[in-house]
Amino acid sequence: MALGRRKPKQDELFIPAAKVASGPGHPFYSKLNQVLGEAGFDEFVEQLCARYYKAGGRPGIPPGVYFRMVLIGYFEGLDSQRGIAWRCADSLGLRAFLGIGITEDTPVHASMTIIRQRLPESVFDQVFVFVLSLLEQKGLVRGKSVAIDATTLEANAAMKSIVRKDTGEDWKEYLQGLAKAEGIQNPTEEELRRLDRARKDKKVSNEQWESPTDPDSRIAKMKDGRTHLAYKAEHAVDVVSEAIVATTVTFADKSDAQSAPVTLSLAAANLGLAGSEVEIQEAVMDKGYHDNHLLAALAQRGVRTYIPERRQKTRRWTDKPVEQEHAFRANRRRVRGNKGRQLNRWRSERCERTFAHVCETGGGRRAWLRGQTNVSKMHTLKCAAYNLGLLLRKVWGLCKPRNAEAAGAALFLVCSTALVLAMPGTDQAPGRIGIWLLGISGSLLLLLVANYVVRSMCTHRKTAIL
Repeated sequence: MALGRRKPKQDELFIPAAKVASGPGHPFYSKLNQVLGEAGFDEFVEQLCARYYKAGGRPGIPPGVYFRMVLIGYFEGLDSQRGIAWRCADSLGLRAFLGIGITEDTPVHASMTIIRQRLPESVFDQVFVFVLSLLEQKGLVRGKSVAIDATTLEANAAMKSIVRKDTGEDWKEYLQGLAKAEGIQNPTEEELRRLDRARKDKKVSNEQWESPTDPDSRIAKMKDGRTHLAYKAEHAVDVVSEAIVATTVTFADKSDAQSAPVTLSLAAANLGLAGSEVEIQEAVMDKGYHDNHLLAALAQRGVRTYIPERRQKTRRWTDKPVEQEHAFRANRRRVRGNKGRQLNRWRSERCERTFAHVCETGGGRRAWLRGQTNVSKMHTLKCAAYNLGLLLRKVWGLCKPRNAEAAGAALFLVCSTALVLAMPGTDQAPGRIGIWLLGISGSLLLLLVANYVVRSMCTHRKTAIL
């Protein structure tokens, strides 16, 4: 075979559509498109969004295309609309998933912004419930035991831009006022830094400071220990099936005990709208949610709580209602039991896993939008995308595109390492290690194949393998 050489080519003026090169597409997106088509997703969202468009004029972007683009952002790990628009325009497989021909232009990021601003938050919530109903039809939603946990989302605002609520001064102007109060007229930058280092009370609070560009964001400590302007995202997860049954985005300075009842009520409403007849009977949370008022309120609603209590030397019940003491002691008894330990292990494993998928690999940790409503819209759709990925994985055995590539690369690396180490011979230590790794990689491959076969056999069953 002769050496091929790259030469500049001149494109033809007219190309028949039959000669246009097209890729086979990813199996995940092909199956997802089939599932959404059989469920009538496009007809549902078009009917849902029709009232927010005019009767005449130039046809806009179909709502089904917009929501699919947001789903692509989760599956591809893209956190910005610009990245989503570029990825959809560049990939032939994603064009087929969106239903856009090779001769058509894909929507730009500005169009996505206009559609998001036009549609209210209730539309995004109904799309989330629609996806949840697909899981309910496949028997993937139990709904009896729900775990609730929260995380912080980094806001699209910088700490350097915060201003005081009373005077509107930024940080530098605030330090200049302190310097003048100390008798320093026209302080230099070095004197301001020295004054700031010598101050004892250097904490900033949400009662005194705010962001001028994103007033809804709040000063909070992130997961990595940094102080940043952020939002608080809370998930209610079915501990058996790992499905997200409700999600809320609220202010970062709102306590867990204040936000938990709202999330639990929303979870019960979503389950009812999705067609589930099961009522929430058990709520599992971490010790940050332990509050006497919350325990008594949930006990009054008939929900059994499994919330570990905080460390406290003594407790006094003489100045508290009797209902709070009864709820506290019942919760303590359930937490210390075997079922309470198991449910808390599931919460720490499965509820935290949803944040890893949505925020880390799904590109949802950093919010490039401003305002609590906009952040909530995007986070709700990312949680709906998570549920779709869960549906395809548990029923048809299809992993997300990025997860499948990572698993294949890891398996190839293990096999390559095992073969290299096995080359010196079985009598030497590297050879024995190589054969050992080769056996483990072969076993993992057999387990993956067996898992795929078993899940494929359970496609038409009402209860899928959990």
